[in-house]
Amino acid sequence: MKPDRLHTQAPHRRHVRGFTMIELMITVAIIAILAGLAVASYDASVTKSRRSAAAACLMERAQAMERYYTINLTYVGAPDPPACGPDISPDHYTVAFTAVPTATAFSLEAVPQGGQASKDGKCGTLTLDAQGTKGIDGGTADADYCW
Repeated sequence: MKPDRLHTQAPHRRHVRGFTMIELMITVAIIAILAGLAVASYDASVTKSRRSAAAACLMERAQAMERYYTINLTYVGAPDPPACGPDISPDHYTVAFTAVPTATAFSLEAVPQGGQASKDGKCGTLTLDAQGTKGIDGGTADADYCW
């Protein structure tokens, strides 16, 4: 009679199947760390893209002001520039004049709102004037970084 294979193996050896609890916990921890990094990176990208949309909106509105000046030789009486496209939401930025335009000058600002204001402390309010000077108000970064 032929001996059974299971009975011929040493008794101290056992068949290992599956994963141990420690291996599973290590895997879960690694996945959690990677997910945390991915979410933080995604949030930073969204904040930056909203800021870029606000900067583009300021440029678009400044161009509208220049067209008005070309026709009237003054900024006085210029209507509020047209609303920006769907890329900028009032929930994220409010774009308006900082003061009533004068004959030779205007100044526009994009003020962050809600979550954008709390996530984008580096840049704060974006500003643009009639001379094309780009600036920030209330942020810690320089204007080149924010624009």
